[in-house]
Amino acid sequence: MSVIAKPTSRDQALENAFGARPAALYAQAAHPGASVALQRALELRSFLAIAEEQVIRVRDRVHEATAADGDMGALSAEDLRWDAQWLEAALAARDGYVTALDDLLQTMPAPAQPPSRPVQKTQLKVTATAPPVPPTRGAGAVRTRRP
Repeated sequence: MSVIAKPTSRDQALENAFGARPAALYAQAAHPGASVALQRALELRSFLAIAEEQVIRVRDRVHEATAADGDMGALSAEDLRWDAQWLEAALAARDGYVTALDDLLQTMPAPAQPPSRPVQKTQLKVTATAPPVPPTRGAGAVRTRRP
């Protein structure tokens, strides 16, 4: 299954920020001129989808191994230690992606918000003039100093 189709815990926040469901956002991001914020948000969402899938897999494996009707002879403390390490790593990754995505969504400008500094659209004109040229006193005239 593609990460586009996998649900994540932050899909509603993305939809609120960009005004569309994740599948539509991925389609928008594929077009030239898509915002950098959208592209980065979807990249983080893709990583988050994978991390959350890992958390779910390990959680389900632990639940299966420790099920009340499970075989007590098949229960392994070593396997549970490994699963605990995997779960810790997967949760750390998930938490990092959630934090990064939330930070991005909080700091990006609103879609309809104008830029913070308006762009100057008028072309400046040079109005300075060169100093006047002093008149000459005739060809070959030499200036003398006065005491």
